[in-house]
Order: sequence, then structure tokens, then C-alpha cells
Amino acid sequence: MRTGVIAKKLGMARFFDEAGAHVPVTVLSLEGCQVVAQRTQDKDGYVALQLGAGSKKPKNTSKAMRGHFAKGEVEPKHKLVEFRVSEDNLIDVGAEITADHFVPGQKIDVTATTVGKGFAGAMKRWNFGGLRATHGVSVSHRSHGSTGQRQDPGRTFKGKKMAGHLGSETVTTLNVTVWRVDVERGLILVKGSVPGTEGTYVKVRDAVKSALPAEAPKPGAFKSAGQPTPVQAAAETPAEEPAVTEAPAAEAAATEAGDQA
Repeated sequence: MRTGVIAKKLGMARFFDEAGAHVPVTVLSLEGCQVVAQRTQDKDGYVALQLGAGSKKPKNTSKAMRGHFAKGEVEPKHKLVEFRVSEDNLIDVGAEITADHFVPGQKIDVTATTVGKGFAGAMKRWNFGGLRATHGVSVSHRSHGSTGQRQDPGRTFKGKKMAGHLGSETVTTLNVTVWRVDVERGLILVKGSVPGTEGTYVKVRDAVKSALPAEAPKPGAFKSAGQPTPVQAAAETPAEEPAVTEAPAAEAAATEAGDQA
């Protein structure tokens, strides 16, 4: 069992495949997703990796958390999440997960907090059909109707589908397909929509209901602490200077003899 990643939802876009079909995708960005700590069986009683993503100012971080990040020699993170892993899939502290941790065509599960929609009626919240919008119903055609019983039990059961708060709950979308990955920019493009608003941190993991592709890296795709990212490595590589060609010695001697003549 591999670790998941923490990504930021940037929004949705559209692309076209080789057949010209329209493919709506959600763009997920890996912003410094690093391993902050390890959880081992001997010390903690379970095996997991604690990942952090996003940057946070030290002055806005508590003293206890500053010490926690200093122990792992990583910068303070905005979001912390633990992922259960097997012992053979542990990754060293300080390593940064890259986008090629997932491969195109792989199935993943995405967990996030849904969009909050406030107080909603029964028709919007539970997809009720409502009452008749004709004779005798007046202006109550969007109400949910009767909610109680007779004198026995004489009350409304807890959990009855009624009007109330909608959204702002943790939801997991299963079996989302990875359409493409961009390692240089740290982007993961997945088909369709995922929970959360733009700018929300989402948890991405291997699908629990689908097999892991054979080409998926184990224990994962990452770069060790101190190594530059692909973008930084490309920027630090010096540009190739054009080669200077020199005239052969014979041509130079002929030219000099002509000048003397």
C-alpha cells in the first residue's frame, strides 16, 4: 500500500484526445508535498507517513509545530495529512513527492470538503419531487410534505430527510481516472470533477476498488531532500555556447603567402 499525496485544486479545464473527443479535466497541483514524519510499528503502533503541503509563515505557526517541523528539517507546512502505508513503502523524511507518483490511466480516489451551500430546502438537498404546483397547493409546492406519524410513536425520527444545511462535508469520489501528469510543473490532470472549491487542498490516493498499475513506482515517485525540482534543474543548466570553428592550418598559410606576394 503506497502513500497518497496532498494536492491543491486549481480548477477545471478542457482538452481533446487523439480521436477529437472533448475531455473535461480537473487540475491538481502539488505544492511542495513533502514527507514531514514517519509513523512506525515499534514507536507508534501503526505504519504511516505524515505529509505536508503548502507554505506557511513561521510567525503564524505555533511553537510546538515549529519544533515538529524543525525535527524533520522541513519548512512549516499549511496542510498536514497522514497516509497509512506498508512498511516496504516508507519514504525518508524530507523527500518531496512528484507528479509522476501517479501514471496516466490509473484509478485514484480523491477526498475533500464539498462546496458549502448553506440552508437548503428538501427539493435541493434531497432531490424531492415536491407537491403539485396546481389547484389547492397554493405557494407550498416546494415543501417536503408531512414528516410525522400518528400518536404512536408521536414524534419525528432522527435522520428524517428535511430541509437543512447542505454541503461543507467530507466526501470521497472513487475511481477517478488520471488523464495526464506534468512533472515539470507538478500538475495532475484527472477526468471529471472532484470535491472542493478552487484553492482547496485535496487528498489523492490509489483507488481501493481498482488494481494498481504495474508501471506505478514503488514506494513512490519523489526526489530526496536538497535535490532541485525539474524546473529548477532546467533553470540552473547553463545554455550551450555556439562552437567556434577555426580555419585549417593549410588555408591560413595559403592566405598569408598571398598577402606577402
